[in-house]
Amino acid sequence: MLAVTCTAQSADAPLSGLTVGERPDPVVPEGWVRVTLRAAALNHHDLWSLKGVGLAADKLPMVLGCDGAGVLDDGTEVVVHAVVTSPAWSGDDTLDPRRTLLSELHDGTLAEQVVVPARNVLPKPAELSWEQAACLPTAWLTAYRMLFTQSGTRPGQTVLVQGAGGGVATAAIALARAAGLTVWATSRDESKRAKALEIGAHEVFETNARLPGKVDAVLETVGKATWSHSMRALRPGGTLVVSGATTGPDPSADLNRLFFLQLRVIGSTMGTREELADLLGFCVATGLRPRVDDVRPLSDAAVSFGRLAGGDVFGKLVLTT
Repeated sequence: MLAVTCTAQSADAPLSGLTVGERPDPVVPEGWVRVTLRAAALNHHDLWSLKGVGLAADKLPMVLGCDGAGVLDDGTEVVVHAVVTSPAWSGDDTLDPRRTLLSELHDGTLAEQVVVPARNVLPKPAELSWEQAACLPTAWLTAYRMLFTQSGTRPGQTVLVQGAGGGVATAAIALARAAGLTVWATSRDESKRAKALEIGAHEVFETNARLPGKVDAVLETVGKATWSHSMRALRPGGTLVVSGATTGPDPSADLNRLFFLQLRVIGSTMGTREELADLLGFCVATGLRPRVDDVRPLSDAAVSFGRLAGGDVFGKLVLTT
């Protein structure tokens, strides 16, 4: 089968370890299923793997990819949930200390076929295209959990999304607007601020700019570059939900503000199978669809990875088989 594989890792030249070529068809273990993929989407997780972060060198070569949608051997159309739990685990998938994502321990979705535990596939709604469905299981699911499970916000309240343009932030803006929240977003890039308005932000601001008021929740994926701003933006009793730190961690926690204003800081990562099912249903019910920046055949994966590494992307990059 054709697959996109990490064959070497380099922090300085991650794309040097990217290989697009033939791999053996996967063996299907008992209790697992084969998905013949129709579409798969890229995530920054794939770049981190090529840099040597989160993917152990002794696991190479590893097929990359967390997002995908395709068909089972019996023809059932499915969406793949990327969080693989340990066999005996029950409860919230994201809390399993032995959980992994596809492409960390098991081969991922940037291939013509992938095998996953049977519980890791969900029915694909007919209303979603293959490309749209393939965009949802990682960045969109992460944003869904941040917003609806962790932030505690309700329709009519105000949420600030830091770093508009990133995959999670883009999804969060669209989800929050569709759910009836007032959405503010920040970006250092003027064109990304304009695009954030297009997909649902009510107001946009330069990174760390003074805001016209306090917000009920902040969705934070940027880290050090925006952390202080996120803390200052919250109303008393507000919630800061964190799922990433692309600019690095911030050692200044602003503890005085944290306890005096009784703020909540909550970590969040990925999402459960049940939350993915809810996200699929939310998209069907509201008509919301993920923004797709570009679609290419799997054989052109190197071009898409080059764009992802360059950062000039707004929405998802999708590969089709």
